[in-house]
This record gives sequence, structure tokens and C-alpha cells, in this order.
Amino acid sequence: MESSPVNRLPPDSLHQIFSSLPLRDIMICRSVCKFFNQLLTSQCFIEIISTRPPLNLLALRPPHHHHSHRHSGNNNGHAASNRPYIHVYDPEQDQWFRFNLDFLPFRSPQPVASSSGLIYLWGDSIDLAESSKSLVACNPLTRQFKVLPQLGSAWSRHGTVLVDSVNRVMVLTELAALYYSGTVIANQWLKFSSNLPSKPRSPVLMSSSVFALCDVGSPWRSQWKLFSCKLTNLTITHTNWVCLEKHEWGDIFDIIKRPRLLRGNGDSKLLMIGGLKSTFSLNPACSTILILRLDLESLEWEEAGRMPLEMYRGFQESSKFKVFGGGDRVYFSAKRMGKLAMWDCWEGWRWIDGVPGYADGLCRGFVFDAKLTLMP
Repeated sequence: MESSPVNRLPPDSLHQIFSSLPLRDIMICRSVCKFFNQLLTSQCFIEIISTRPPLNLLALRPPHHHHSHRHSGNNNGHAASNRPYIHVYDPEQDQWFRFNLDFLPFRSPQPVASSSGLIYLWGDSIDLAESSKSLVACNPLTRQFKVLPQLGSAWSRHGTVLVDSVNRVMVLTELAALYYSGTVIANQWLKFSSNLPSKPRSPVLMSSSVFALCDVGSPWRSQWKLFSCKLTNLTITHTNWVCLEKHEWGDIFDIIKRPRLLRGNGDSKLLMIGGLKSTFSLNPACSTILILRLDLESLEWEEAGRMPLEMYRGFQESSKFKVFGGGDRVYFSAKRMGKLAMWDCWEGWRWIDGVPGYADGLCRGFVFDAKLTLMP
């Protein structure tokens, strides 16, 4: 590159040239050579393209049996293959690739959530003899990270990490909730009693509120209810949960088996996904998978999608399946499936092949809106 004419151009001119490229092409150019990588990861260039629309990707959480560790240079034969990374899928290009996480000074990073270009993960400190997990926010595109205030290890085992569009973070369990906005006094977590009737299922943080499903039924028959809590209603001691229900909803929760919540498109739509019961018997079979959409302003439900029967047959034969994603796309995985099913609110249903790293086929993930932005 030293003798290349492009190397003689001033950085400002190169920034203007590369800023006209799509984000996908910028990421490819970064891997061409060291000079391009330094140029396209500089603070000046990142500020120029910080308003560029993100890449809407799917990030997979590592399998439970997968453990990534940082290795010293003495293990030359295995160091490269054992570097921590995260698998991502680009639905626009129908392509799998991965981001390295080897810039993080943590053992066994476990990505759990994402928002506004940042991935949130649990990581084990490499400096302590005993395992001490930290919640870390990082951007794998810029290779920057920030460690959030320390938490006890029990929160990583039992808590669900929720992040909204402005990177407010909540760790929620059945008994308590931790809230962190980054602007509170002394940069600390605020702790509240959850006072929910049961363990929250698939909680979602959006539109300045937390939404969760709770089973208020009997040990032999589930009865699901939708609860919400506004962040502005957080008090010194507890969270003020409200059960959302309308007479017009009728038996909306009775027709769905094992419902899950996901964020919908924008901040005013909430998705509920589950098996469509064929009857109202105690343990009914399901005829397909149904996606319902709730308008949070009008509190009205509508059907958003229904899995085609030929696609559902693969899930019907599996004893367990997972639902993840959100926004315009919802993804489904099942044991021994070997591929994902995807629902796109504009293009409908299709299969995704080539899922990496999951022997049993049962994977989990989250939406990752990849952006070249600096850490806040």
C-alpha cells in the first residue's frame, strides 16, 4: 500500500470517498489491508457515517455447551480457532458470517441482548481466581466496550437482560429488578422489588415500559396475563406492574399455547407468538404457530402471521422450539431441525439454511442493528 496512489490522498478525501459506500461495503474494505482498517475505524470517519442506517442482522447466542476462552500465544495451533466470536445472519444477503470478540478482556463472553448498535454480554473476569461475571456493552464493529457497574453472579444466572432503544438497561427476575440508565447518581444500578404474580416470561423493554407475560393459573392449567410497568412509575422500593386487559380481547390468551413476547416494529407494536390450540382441552395439540400484534396505543390485537402447514410439520415433530428476533422479522428454531424458519412481515415465510454451531438445532438469538458508532 505504501506505493499505491490511494495512499497519497489526504485522509479527508478518503473519508469522503468511503463514506459514499454502503455499510456492508465499508466493512469489507476494512479487511483489505491495515491502512484501510485504520482509516475506516478512525473516530473522524465514524463520526461522518454515524447517522447511516444500521444493518438489520440476527445474532445467535452461543450454545450452552460452547465455551470460548482467551488463549496465550503458546497455543498456536488452537488460538485462532478458540477466539471468542458471535455468529450473525444477514437476511438481506441470505448470508452467515461472524464478528470476533477477542478485543474483550473476558473469558467465555455470553451475548444476551442488543440495542442501537451495541451488544450486551456476560463475561468472566480473567483477573480473578473465582468466577465473577460482568455485564458488558460492546460494539464489535468498532471493537470498543464498556463495563457496566458490577453485579452479583446470581443476576447472570437468573436474570433476563433487557435494553431499550436509548440503551437503558434492566435485569429482571421474578423477585427483583435492576435498572441502569447511565445517568443516575454515582453510576449505579437501582434495585426494585418485582412483585409479579409469577416468573416473568419473555419480558420486553420498549416505549419506556416493560412488558411481560405471567402465568396466574393453577398447577394443572396455565392462564396467561399480560403485565406492564412504566419506567416513570419505578419507586424507591418496588415496580408498579399493571395487568393489561380489555373485555374486547375475549379468549385471546386461551387460544395460544406457551406464548412469547417480542418487540414489534417501532415503539408502539408488541408481538405475541405461540402455538395455535386446536381445542380448549387440558393439553391440546396445536394446528400451527400464530403471530399476533398488539397496538399499544389502541390496545387492539390483530393477526400478523400464521406459519404455513408444510413448514409447521417440521416443528410439530419436535418436542421443543425457540422464538426470537423482533421488529419486521421473527425466527424459529427446533431440535434436530438443522435450519431456521423466518417470518418477514413484508415478504412472508421462508427457511434459512446453514445455521452454524448447533448440534441439536435448537438455537436462540436476538436482533443486532449493526452500526459504526462510538461508545457513549
